[in-house]
Amino acid sequence: MPTVDQLYDEAIALQQAGNLEEAVGKLKGLVAENPAYALAHAALSVFHGKLDQHDEAVEHGRKVCELEPDDSFSFMAMSLICQRAGRIPEAEEALNMSMQKQWAARSGQ
Repeated sequence: MPTVDQLYDEAIALQQAGNLEEAVGKLKGLVAENPAYALAHAALSVFHGKLDQHDEAVEHGRKVCELEPDDSFSFMAMSLICQRAGRIPEAEEALNMSMQKQWAARSGQ
């Protein structure tokens, strides 16, 4: 049986081969079985955005921020996802959170 990382790699290979919808399907199966796998949620947020499925992109972006609450990059990515979805107040909030996380990391908090 493939590992979580192997399944993720298979999904990325599908995406790189131009099979974005198949990659999304594989990743959805992966997060259904492993809901705390942040990397798969991050990929889903990007891939759904590329498919103009912005509600799904935002949903998975939120999940990444929930799973990785101290990662400033997750909030920066969430800001971009929300911006592309036309959710400007949410984009600004995520950007603010990203900056707070960066500041906290620099000050050792």
